[in-house]
Amino acid sequence: MATPKEQDYPAYYAQYLAKINAANILDLMSKYAGLIEQFIHEIPDDKANFAYAKNKWTIKEVLQHLIDSERVFVYRAMRFARKDFIELEGYDENEYTKNAHANCRDFSILKQEFLLLRKTTDLFLLSLTEEDLQQKGIANNEPITVHAIVFIIMLIFYTI
Repeated sequence: MATPKEQDYPAYYAQYLAKINAANILDLMSKYAGLIEQFIHEIPDDKANFAYAKNKWTIKEVLQHLIDSERVFVYRAMRFARKDFIELEGYDENEYTKNAHANCRDFSILKQEFLLLRKTTDLFLLSLTEEDLQQKGIANNEPITVHAIVFIIMLIFYTI
């Protein structure tokens, strides 16, 4: 599957999608799956509560944000792929982060959750047919195709 066309996604995603360095999803998975797993495992436990400045997210909160965002994007892709075209609202990542209590969580469990979610997301993405990928819905007040959502998921979560 080729990269999405501009009419497949809101304009603010263009800057991210322009960074894709892969021909398709399988290429992205083969390039980054092992690297992201290695990266997550190598984050030292003593850095889990580190934030680079006051009132900025900690490493735990960033990881929780990635988990929450991946779930939101996968949910959107699943709804539209299943031809459920009810408009989906956006979400406030700052409120999600504030209410996720990531800093109270065990860092090893948080890392494990992230890696397991990545694997289940990959299996879901591989299950999508060409017809599924062409479905379009409205999320956060913007039209977007499943195809574009897939690439956004892959880009954001494989190239952190």
